Amino acid sequence: MPPSLMPGAIDAGLLSPVRAGTPAEAATSDGAWLQAMLDAEAALVRAQASLGNVPAAAARTISDLARADGLDLRELAVLSRGAANPVVAVVQAFTALVAAKDPEAADHVHRGSTSQDIFDTALMLVAGRTLDILVADLDDIAGSLRALAEEHRRTLMAGRTLALHAVPTTFGLKAAGWLAAVSEAADRLRRLRAEGLVVQLGGAAGTLAGYVEYEKLHRGARHETVPESYAQRLTARFAAETGLSAPVLPWHSHRAPIASLAAELALATGVLGKIAVDVQSLARTETAEVAEPAAAGRGVSSAMPQKRNPALATLIRSAALQVPAYASVLTHSMLSEDERSAGAWHAEWQPLRECLRLAGGAAHTARELMAGLEVAPGRMRANLDLTGGLIVSERLAAVLAPVLGKAAAKHVMSRASSQAAASGLPLAVVLSGEQVIAERFDVRELERLLDPAGYTGAADELVRSALERYAGRSRAECE
Repeated sequence: MPPSLMPGAIDAGLLSPVRAGTPAEAATSDGAWLQAMLDAEAALVRAQASLGNVPAAAARTISDLARADGLDLRELAVLSRGAANPVVAVVQAFTALVAAKDPEAADHVHRGSTSQDIFDTALMLVAGRTLDILVADLDDIAGSLRALAEEHRRTLMAGRTLALHAVPTTFGLKAAGWLAAVSEAADRLRRLRAEGLVVQLGGAAGTLAGYVEYEKLHRGARHETVPESYAQRLTARFAAETGLSAPVLPWHSHRAPIASLAAELALATGVLGKIAVDVQSLARTETAEVAEPAAAGRGVSSAMPQKRNPALATLIRSAALQVPAYASVLTHSMLSEDERSAGAWHAEWQPLRECLRLAGGAAHTARELMAGLEVAPGRMRANLDLTGGLIVSERLAAVLAPVLGKAAAKHVMSRASSQAAASGLPLAVVLSGEQVIAERFDVRELERLLDPAGYTGAADELVRSALERYAGRSRAECE
């Protein structure tokens, strides 16, 4: 059987499990996109009716019939090849649907409009609906991260740089870092949702000539001058009907709104991807400081029955690696010629959808990961102690500098650290054999100075600051 005739030939998410079955997938489906185009058509005719040049009854009929389930989605997709965009086929089919109900109302479908007005507005509607889901998931993730940061404010762990132990830190500070990044990404998307998603209304070449001409005809005199404010009032009414913002000018060939949306989606997904990479690193068998929440069938290997793979983090990371590439296509598509591009506009659609559904899928997956993340403080402490105090050698160098001089202190600590690493002896024991140190510090004092708990710097203060900033809580409440 040819692949095109096989069951499930339409994209079902088999190769993109991070978004399969998620709310973002439903919000960006072909059906959702078709519904958004119909919503744009209905909003346009209601806006025109509110200004008096379309009968209110016609606007009601068109709005009532603007339902995606009344049209053949697959047939429309195939017909879209003819005009290189789906709006022409949608308008033809929808007009026929309205005509069967009310021939007079059908005359007002898509009046004065152009394909790009409807498609770009539909795109913004789909984006807004997906962002609502995405931001809600990010807010939920932030709530889980606040709880982790509070619970583990003083849970010691090894800070790592270039994959090796560096100095001690706390898991609370790591969670607070995740919290700050997620909260700020959510705030940026919230602002974009409120201000940056704009309707498109420009007519064939950005002049709104078709809309203005129909207003003239409605006034009964072909050459009557239309009030200068008509275009702005129509755009404002259209924006109000859709719940989107009104732009200052049509943006047919100025694609910054799309590129900005893609950039914010790439940033948000990158924030989640960073968390996923951290979880993967900390979940390694030899590290085992965190683990993903268990669930039936999750993380199983087809060959190794003992494995519990970090499946959620893997899905999130896969999305974070893809979204910037799709976003780059949208940035390149800003190089749009004339008043409508032959190809650059068309190249935006699928990459933008992938950005939306991958970002939405990553956030939905991260929500589950953070809500059930298992933290192992005992293992963190055991890993911290692996080097017998070497992780705190920086502190000893600082303490010895006023006594021995900075260069001599660094030299002594470097020699002692190498000897401790080679012999396996605790650093305190090795240092007690250094005469210049033994004369000033006994083993008990050296052990105290080498206790990782005494060298976390401002970690606790930083966590408190993050909890105050991203939870709206007072310092006293964070204590």
